[in-house]
Amino acid sequence: MRNRVSGRTKGRKMRTLNRTDLEDILLGCTVLGTGGGGELKEGLDRVNDDLARGKEFRLLSLDKVPDDALIASPYFCGALTAEMSDEVQEDLLSFQALQHYLGQDIYATVATELGGGNTASALSVAANLGIPIVDGDPCGRAVPELQHSTFFINQVSIAPMAIANKFGDVVIIKNVTDSFKAEKLVRSIAVASEGYVGVTDHPQNGKGLKRSIIGGTLSTAGKIGAALNRTHDCDEVARAGGGFIVFKGEVLDSRWSDGGGFTIGEVHVNGADEYRGQRYKIWFKNEFLMSWRDDAVDITTPDLICVLRRDDAVPLTSPSCTKGMQIVVVGFPASEIWRGEKGRATMGPQHFGFDCQYVPMEKKVSA
Repeated sequence: MRNRVSGRTKGRKMRTLNRTDLEDILLGCTVLGTGGGGELKEGLDRVNDDLARGKEFRLLSLDKVPDDALIASPYFCGALTAEMSDEVQEDLLSFQALQHYLGQDIYATVATELGGGNTASALSVAANLGIPIVDGDPCGRAVPELQHSTFFINQVSIAPMAIANKFGDVVIIKNVTDSFKAEKLVRSIAVASEGYVGVTDHPQNGKGLKRSIIGGTLSTAGKIGAALNRTHDCDEVARAGGGFIVFKGEVLDSRWSDGGGFTIGEVHVNGADEYRGQRYKIWFKNEFLMSWRDDAVDITTPDLICVLRRDDAVPLTSPSCTKGMQIVVVGFPASEIWRGEKGRATMGPQHFGFDCQYVPMEKKVSA
């Protein structure tokens, strides 16, 4: 394969990540993953296995990406509760398939979202191929659908894209109408593949990448994860990411089901301490997206609704909230691009069928 930017990493400043750095980043990504983005344990196990095999993880600042370099996003897509394979790395398989189809080496990976599993996916694929990962992503959080991306907002084509499953089946989609159609196609393949697939998409050059993603998000996640590791305190975790405590209490009920390649459900919480006497409900579609306080709409997508264990501030994925668990709900403001007209139209409450308008969470908190 040809590589138009072969050797250009020389002289370009990159940060080599050690085990502590990786743990901090993945912890922070799981916090910002809003209940989705994959399981933290699986992500940590994967990067630790890579470290044990001598793989090196290099983080590249967005502004250091060469304009003519080719970048792509490897990740997993499907239900959170799908059983993952121990033998096939579907994301790596899809990445290599797309690279072969394009006939050009891919210079670096970029995470498709922030989450314990999908950020680890981009980290691991990069380490295994000896390339860096870009410090940034197109979401600033985890998201349920493929069009929930600043790539989509900035009109970056999702295709060509490659899809691989644990059986070794590989599909190349050369063209697709838009990201909404891509979402339906990939999700249907995930359902036919026992719940999930590996995907690599949005191949583009560095110049386009700089205009289309949110820079510095992995470094931000690392700060949040470091605060968590240092203090195990929910207030400190919220403060590290510029967020707010919005509720504390005990899980009364948590119900979910898998359907159409998603894990969909609700968490009901009985208030504690200053929230005693109040009730809280969180609705999720893989990610926590909508919340109600005593039946009144509270924090909504695209702002981040994150659930932490109260005693140690460990972030919980949406199916992991079980009855009797003591939790703290933390809110983080979404990146400004999500608060604009197109961002709200793409991932606001009405997209998910809720008859309400998005209100920035700062106004809810102050009220």
